[in-house]
Amino acid sequence: MMTSLICPTPLQYQQITLAHGGGGRLMQQLLGNIIQPVFSNAILNQQHDSAVLDINGARLAFTTDSYVIKPLFFPGGDIGKLAVCGTLNDLAMSGAKPLYLSCAFIIEEGFPIADLQRIVASMQHSAEQAGVQIVTGDTKVVDHGNGDGVFINTAGIGVLAGKTDISPTQIQVGDHIIINSDLARHGMAIMLAREGMAFDSTIESDCADVSGLVQDLIEAGVTIHCLRDLTRGGLASALIELATTSRHAIEINETALPIHADVQSACEILGFDPLYIANEGCFALFVPEQATAEALRVLRGHPLGKQAAVIGKVKATHDKGLLTLQTAMAVSRVLDLLSGEQLPRIC
Repeated sequence: MMTSLICPTPLQYQQITLAHGGGGRLMQQLLGNIIQPVFSNAILNQQHDSAVLDINGARLAFTTDSYVIKPLFFPGGDIGKLAVCGTLNDLAMSGAKPLYLSCAFIIEEGFPIADLQRIVASMQHSAEQAGVQIVTGDTKVVDHGNGDGVFINTAGIGVLAGKTDISPTQIQVGDHIIINSDLARHGMAIMLAREGMAFDSTIESDCADVSGLVQDLIEAGVTIHCLRDLTRGGLASALIELATTSRHAIEINETALPIHADVQSACEILGFDPLYIANEGCFALFVPEQATAEALRVLRGHPLGKQAAVIGKVKATHDKGLLTLQTAMAVSRVLDLLSGEQLPRIC
């Protein structure tokens, strides 16, 4: 008797789920099938963290982001700091020096004024540290029970020097992949704070503005092909997206990945894979092999780059668009986008 294998039909959703915002497969389907085809244009289709605009000879980067994190205050930061740093980091990933931000609040009726003051002060402090100004914005209030405290939308404008072209299209075979810091701290800090769980040590979010570090790399003359911050979906989802967009194969080494012991333990206890956990102060850097030593020197000379490590490379192979992990047991494993959501509401 012969049997045949039947592949199940992918689930078709008639309503939005939390997983559609998690950085995984459902989010990519939402963007690729519903949103991007309607808005399609040459700038949007670059699929970069910021749009790069040529305006009368000036090259500007423009980005926007929204923040719905829960809880609003967490070890290492709060929604205000996150909103500023997250937008600055998106600008930095195109090589831009951030200049100006906007800020829009959607506030739930009954939200404590003291908490709003705390958030606003945190945003201003983070902006001042980065040397940028919050120059425009908006405020809306919604009925009690319909806003979950406060949501924040920010947009940012930055300027690019010279002919800087840092984008997924510049990735080349042989590029080394470097990350500036350890992985998975932000997501695990949020998870533990949300659930009221305690460990022997407090895990703090890595929430930070990395734009200054990126400018250090540019000013040092490091050849940068691509940058990508490792937020929703973590390292794995970001590299899968870049492999797909660039049509290159990427390999990373498990033993090279910097993950703090307490974060690794928390992930193991709770059943999470740190490769898919969000970061808010960590980015991946693609450089030619000959630029690796200088890139590491510059990174390690900055407080946000002291843990910088080479974690993989872009390979010449027929398996274009794939991300593989060389495990500690010397086994090669293909990494794919998660279908569901590991940690909703983490940014």
